[in-house]
Amino acid sequence: MAIKLIADSGSTKCEWCMLKNGRKKTVFTQGISPYFLNEEQIVQVLERELLPGIKNTAIEEIYYYGTGLGAKENVKMLKSALRKVFTTAMVAAEIDLLAAARAVCGNKKGIACILGTGSNSCYYNGKKIIKNSPGLGYVLGDEGSGAYLGKKVIQHYLYKTFDDDLIARFDAAFATNTDEILEHVYKWPQPNRYLASFAVFLAENRGHYMIENIIEDGLNDFFFTHLYHYRESWIYPVSFVGSIAYGFRDVLKELCSSYHLELGRVLKQPMQGLIDYHTINP
Repeated sequence: MAIKLIADSGSTKCEWCMLKNGRKKTVFTQGISPYFLNEEQIVQVLERELLPGIKNTAIEEIYYYGTGLGAKENVKMLKSALRKVFTTAMVAAEIDLLAAARAVCGNKKGIACILGTGSNSCYYNGKKIIKNSPGLGYVLGDEGSGAYLGKKVIQHYLYKTFDDDLIARFDAAFATNTDEILEHVYKWPQPNRYLASFAVFLAENRGHYMIENIIEDGLNDFFFTHLYHYRESWIYPVSFVGSIAYGFRDVLKELCSSYHLELGRVLKQPMQGLIDYHTINP
């Protein structure tokens, strides 16, 4: 079997898994986003952070999945960078949504969803993405995501919708204030990640009715806005990838039941599913 290298990259972290003679070797590097790094910088990341971890193994096939690959010019640049480092390897580069679909559906038809910092979904026919509900980003969309849920937490705190107990818990957990929050959201870079950081407050305070309402309402917004518009949602399993999906999988199960949908796989990360996929698809 060919020596394969699989990558799952966001803009902050990239997980690499080398498959060689039935064994796995995992290496983490900084995230690789074509919107933030040029070709030369990507090559430097690969040479400095990846190659030492795989000890210059002669990679034969590379399957790269990552952020920012919806644009053809970004795919071209990324492939060129990979080929400069792995000169003899076959290189494939695909969007992160296809990684989710292959990880949870394999070669079968299904609805694949991402619920992490952001959110996305698609109908996958076992080979490729056929339908994709438009993603509008964290300002206008990203329903059910960490940024979406985190924004609800901040709203409840700043509007003093939380009861005194939850406000005290919030103050103890984050030690921040209104001015600092607003500055991070409106002036600092990557406010979506800042917003998503508050979603942990939901996970740490399960059982309180206000917390449960935020989680259920936020995830229900994703179901109603996106899954409800796929006719295939009622025909094939609906599966999820991402930290939010995995952390609140009990709520997803309840929502699928209420919408009469079949819940498929729920994975925190797509890598194991990608390993399974590329092992049976040589």
